[in-house]
Amino acid sequence: MIIGMTGFGSREADIGKFGKFRVELRTANHKFLDVVLHLPDGFLSLEGKIKKEIEGKIHRGRVTCVISILKKAAPQIFVNKDLLKNYVAEFKKIQQEFGVKDGLSMDILIHLPGVLSLIDSKVSTAGLWPQMNTLLNSALNDLLGMRRKEGKVLFGHLKGRADDVGDSIVLIEERFKKVIKEKVEQLKTGDERAAFLKDSDITEELERLTFHTKTMRVKLQKTEPVGKELDFVAQEMQREANTMGAKTFDVQIAGRVVHIKSQIEKIREQLQNIE
Repeated sequence: MIIGMTGFGSREADIGKFGKFRVELRTANHKFLDVVLHLPDGFLSLEGKIKKEIEGKIHRGRVTCVISILKKAAPQIFVNKDLLKNYVAEFKKIQQEFGVKDGLSMDILIHLPGVLSLIDSKVSTAGLWPQMNTLLNSALNDLLGMRRKEGKVLFGHLKGRADDVGDSIVLIEERFKKVIKEKVEQLKTGDERAAFLKDSDITEELERLTFHTKTMRVKLQKTEPVGKELDFVAQEMQREANTMGAKTFDVQIAGRVVHIKSQIEKIREQLQNIE
């Protein structure tokens, strides 16, 4: 199955005591696999794990992964009990010494300096990873779904153009057999015929172009990533077409070769979009 290189996936979820997170993944064309991460502060320890998950499912393209904290977990309340005990002890001494009868209320106690404070919940990446991994893979699956859809469309275009090249090869072969025979018969000497065939015979180029075209059709049906292999095959197809164009002496064949070269060029452009 052909897989495209352009896609987007996004998921967000509340992860228990850690808060609410969003994972966004974007992919674009690139000759190799290039993973770029944008992580919140304190997430550096997860970088290797995140890259490993991405690299396990994507083999080519520029991948940008952004993890955001949408809502932090509520801060914890800290009661400084030792300080509170000191306050209470000192107040009792004052009551005894000065005969103060008013008691200490809860409202007074909680407003005493240093008794209550808020502590931001620090995210423990070790405890966070299992659920973050699930969220990351959900976003990855969304991304891959979009890349598969793009790949399905690209497959149709590539197969159609490869079939077109194959049909053009057949037409050129038929035309070449006819015109080469006519041309050779017009030449008077064996040396002239030998020189002409040496410069004008495109049989080998047609055979190699046929082979490369069939190879492309086969590789288009494969399930693993074949973008780099197909790009190499297309280069070889282009090489044979260029040689044919330089050697041909027939206007009709030359026109058909130009058409083949145009199709191959379009194939090479589209191959830049597949994994």
